[in-house]
Amino acid sequence: MMKLSRTLALVVLFFTRTAWTQESTYPRDFFRHPLNIPMQLVANFGEIRANHWHMGLDIRTQQRVNLPVYAAGDGYVARISIEPGGFGQAIYINHPNGFTTLYGHLNAFFPELARYIKEQQYAQRSWKVNLYFPPEQFPVKKGDYIALSGSTGASEGPHVHFEIRDTKTEQCLNPLFFNFPLPDAVPPTVSRLALYDRNRSTYDQSPQLIGLVRSAGIYTVAGGLVRTGSDKISFAIGAVDHFTGSANPNGICSARLFLDGTPVTGFLLDRISYTETRYINAQLDYPYKARGGGSLQHITPLPGARTVAYESENGDGVIRLNDDEPHSVTIEVGDANKNISRIQFRVQHDAALARTYTEPSGERFLPNNVNVFEREGFELFTSELSIYDTVAVAFSATASSAAGAVSPLFGFLSASIPSHDSVTVRIKAPADLPAEQRNHIVIKNVSGGRSYVTRAQWQNGWLAARFRQFGTYQAFVDVQPPSFGAPPANLSRSSRLVFTPSDNFGIRSFTADVDGQWLRFSNDKGHSWIYDFDEKFPQGTHQLTVTVEDEAGNTTTRTWTVTR
Repeated sequence: MMKLSRTLALVVLFFTRTAWTQESTYPRDFFRHPLNIPMQLVANFGEIRANHWHMGLDIRTQQRVNLPVYAAGDGYVARISIEPGGFGQAIYINHPNGFTTLYGHLNAFFPELARYIKEQQYAQRSWKVNLYFPPEQFPVKKGDYIALSGSTGASEGPHVHFEIRDTKTEQCLNPLFFNFPLPDAVPPTVSRLALYDRNRSTYDQSPQLIGLVRSAGIYTVAGGLVRTGSDKISFAIGAVDHFTGSANPNGICSARLFLDGTPVTGFLLDRISYTETRYINAQLDYPYKARGGGSLQHITPLPGARTVAYESENGDGVIRLNDDEPHSVTIEVGDANKNISRIQFRVQHDAALARTYTEPSGERFLPNNVNVFEREGFELFTSELSIYDTVAVAFSATASSAAGAVSPLFGFLSASIPSHDSVTVRIKAPADLPAEQRNHIVIKNVSGGRSYVTRAQWQNGWLAARFRQFGTYQAFVDVQPPSFGAPPANLSRSSRLVFTPSDNFGIRSFTADVDGQWLRFSNDKGHSWIYDFDEKFPQGTHQLTVTVEDEAGNTTTRTWTVTR
C-alpha cells in the first residue's frame, strides 16, 4: 500500500506540474503581440540550437526590417544591450507582475532612448554597452512604440527574438504559456525512437534505432514488441512540432515515459536559465548528431545532467528490466498547448540477445568529477561539471611545421564529445623562446571545423588557456600585426566609413579617433567596423587615426589626413 501511495503521489506530481505551470502561474492576457502584423514563428521556446535551447520566440517580420516593435505590457525599460553577436541590439522591459520581456535583433531604439544610449557610448568610448535604468527613467505603457525590428547580432534573417523571463530568477519562461495568438491543434510529429544500453556509457555505443509505425493516431513499433539483451535501458526520440497552418518545424515541449503505467522519467522545457541552457548538449545524443545522424533527445538524463529539465521517479530515470516478461511502454510527446503524441509498445529483456562488452582500456573521464590528464608537454583539466557521461580518453601528439607553431599539434577527444564547462589546457613552452615573443603567444583550438583562439597565459613555464570544446590544441607565436586599408582622402561624397581589418589569428579590438575625439564605430556580427557620419565628424580637414589590436597583443596604428 505504501508503494502504491508513493506511485500515485508521483503520478499526481508529474502531471500537475505542467498544468500548474501553464494555467495557474502565468497570466493569460497580460502581454500583447509585440508587432502589428499576424503572429508567425520562425522558432519556438525549447527548439534545438548549437550549444543551447532556443530561449524564446523568433517572430517573423515578413522578411522585412524596420517594422515598429511595441511594448508587450506596462512597465519600464530596465536594460539595453548592444553587442556584435547574440541579440545584437536588445531592449529589456520589467513589468509590475514580476516578469521581464526581451526584444532582440533590433535596428534602432525609440528616439529618447537612442539619444541617451549614444551619450553613454561616447562617454564610455565603446559601441558595445550594457546599460541599466531605474523605473522612472524610461517608463512604457502596453502598446508603446519602443524600437524598429532588424537582423542585428547573431541573426541569419529579419525577425524579432522575444523572451519572457522571471525578473527575480532570470529564468526564461515558455512564452506560449501566456496565450499569444498562435492557433495550435497539431500534436508533435515523432520520426525516430532509439534505445540505449545503460549498463555502459551512451558515449561508448551507437543508438539502436527502432522503426516506428503510425496507426489510428498512435505510434508503435513493428510487431509491437522490442527485445533487448540489456536489463538497464533508456530511450531517446527525434520529434518536431508544428502550429496549425504552418509547415515550419519547431521544438517539442515535453516527453514522458511510463513503464506499465507508472511514470519513470521525462523532461519539460518550461523554464530554463542562460546558465543552464548549455545542458542541451546532454539532452541530445551529441555524438550521434555530430556524426550527422540528426537530433535525438534523451528521455532519461545522462549522469552528469540530471537536474535540468528532467523529472525521474527513481533518481536516474533508467528503466530496469528485472525479469524476462514483456512490459508496456508509453512515451508521451507534448507541445506547449497540451497536444500529445503517444508511442506505445512492449519491451522485453532477452538474455540471449546480450552482447559482450569490454570497457575500453586506458584512462576515462567521469561525470561529476574533476578530471586530470597529464602527458609530457600537455595537460588538460576539467571541472566536475564538464563531462556528461563516461568517455574513454583519446590523445595524440603530432609534430607540426605550421607557420609560427611552437608546440606539437595535440589532439584530445574530438568535437563529437561535448564539454559543459570550460576546460583548462596547458602546453609546455619551448625553453629557447626569445624574450620578445613571450608576450605574443596564442593557443588555437580546432573543433569540428571551427577555430577558437585565446591568448596564452604563462604559468611556470607552461602556456595556459581555457576552451569549451575538445579537439586539437596548438601554441603559436604571433608577431604579425593586423592590417587594414586606407579610407579615401576625400570623404565629401561618403555617408559612412568602413574598415575590415584582417589578421592571421583574429581581431581583439578596434579604435578610431578624429582629431583626438573617439568615433562610435559599430561592429554588428563582428566582421566590419562601420561609422555613419554624424556631428562628431564635421566638414573640413581632419586627422583620422585608427588602432587595431589582434588576439596576440600586436597593434597597428595608422593616421591619415582626410577631408569631409
